[in-house]
Amino acid sequence: MTFENTLSLRIYPKNWYDICYFKDFFKNPNYPLNIDIGSGKGRFIFGRSKNIPKENFLGIERQLGRINKTSKKCYLDGRENVNFIRIEASYAIKYLVPPNYISNYYYFFPDPWPKDRHHHNRICNEDFLNSILKTLIPKGCFHIVTDHQGYFDEMFKIINKNKKFNQINPFNPKENEMTDFELLFSNRKFFRCSFTKLED
Repeated sequence: MTFENTLSLRIYPKNWYDICYFKDFFKNPNYPLNIDIGSGKGRFIFGRSKNIPKENFLGIERQLGRINKTSKKCYLDGRENVNFIRIEASYAIKYLVPPNYISNYYYFFPDPWPKDRHHHNRICNEDFLNSILKTLIPKGCFHIVTDHQGYFDEMFKIINKNKKFNQINPFNPKENEMTDFELLFSNRKFFRCSFTKLED
């Protein structure tokens, strides 16, 4: 593995086909690791990593411009508990993240692909959730927020029927952790749920 320590905090696995021990890229690799799936413009990961400095945060994002902007902001702020990787989230979680490794997954405002003919593009399916389950530590959590009730109902149904997940009180971000989407569309109804992985 190599790490490019510039104004952009990005992880570059040496091999994109093998398990990657992401914690090794952080200054404090023994801290719990959390993943922000689709970190977007980065307001959540920037705020959350500031509020919990003794935990590490990895943002998974496909858009390079968003990664560069947020990682530069974190770097200039002296943030040592944040990194980013540019990759498709479903691939990274299924093939790169080690088993029993992640403390929290945050999955906020995923693209709902609202048209029926596009539903196959939704990444939150049984295969994806099995990857989430495999890579969470026991008692690790999966947090979801969306403004699309149809997609929420679909995700909730898939997760709820898995007996290895237990529903808990939904995660509510602090003000400085709210995404740009939440702030921009604060008049909309948001659907939230959180689940924890049961111990074996």
